Amino acid sequence: MGRGDLSDREWARLEPHLPKNTGRGGRWSCHRRVVNGILFRQRTGIPWRGLPTRFGKWKTVHDRHRRWSADGTWERILRGVQAVADAEGRIDWSMVGVDSTSCRAHQHAAGARHRPVRVPGRRGRPAHHRPDEAIGRSRGGLPTKIHLASDGGCRPLAVLVTPGQWGDAPQMTPVLDRIRVPRPAGGHPKTRPDYVCGDKAYSSRRNRRYLRRRQIRHTIPERRDQRANRQRRGSRGGRPTGFDQARYARRNEVERTVNALKGFRAVATRYDKRAYVFQGTVTLAAIRLWLR
Repeated sequence: MGRGDLSDREWARLEPHLPKNTGRGGRWSCHRRVVNGILFRQRTGIPWRGLPTRFGKWKTVHDRHRRWSADGTWERILRGVQAVADAEGRIDWSMVGVDSTSCRAHQHAAGARHRPVRVPGRRGRPAHHRPDEAIGRSRGGLPTKIHLASDGGCRPLAVLVTPGQWGDAPQMTPVLDRIRVPRPAGGHPKTRPDYVCGDKAYSSRRNRRYLRRRQIRHTIPERRDQRANRQRRGSRGGRPTGFDQARYARRNEVERTVNALKGFRAVATRYDKRAYVFQGTVTLAAIRLWLR
């Protein structure tokens, strides 16, 4: 086992959720070697062609990561791993934090073709394809923003990539809607945390109405301009928003989750041209954190 490869304990947790070989001959070669190759590239950020030969052909490793990013396999694996963790009581639903982080897109990540994108070997389109490829424009270059929600144990529950100039507040609802932890015994997946915490960037009436409608308690500080506007309107401005200082102190948990994700160099700097492939890269990083 090489440095950074999956340990036997981590592989035992991951293997039941991987696609199975069906039919004559088998479709997939050694899953463990290929997944370790994908993780090696994710940890080091090297080009696919620079993969060591111990992982087999670089083309095989690259194609499998691209295929599983396109058809949603990484998303299903993440939910399967989360379902097992929830059954073992390892998910802290008492506090879910939402936050975002920007990562610089490498020059090789730009210039994707504008022709229609297809799932490799199939007629459908990728599950998370974006026409803008989630690459924004700013003075600093080409940024991509990662929005995420994490549990109290500093592990991602849901991730979403957007262009770097997009605001945080409008993306809070899509991120929370992505939380879907299946129940092993059947029934509706678990989607509602006990508490949600976010910084001032998520302060908006729309987000507060969304959380009240779902009966989710929250601690989001009110921005100064919003407070002044509410006070200026008097009784028509509504009641002051509740704020729990002790619970807000736990916002560092989602920030620590961001730091853990950006420990993977292929996440801290985007090298993937396609948005759905980078979404798969971030999702795989989240899976690795759940396996630890």
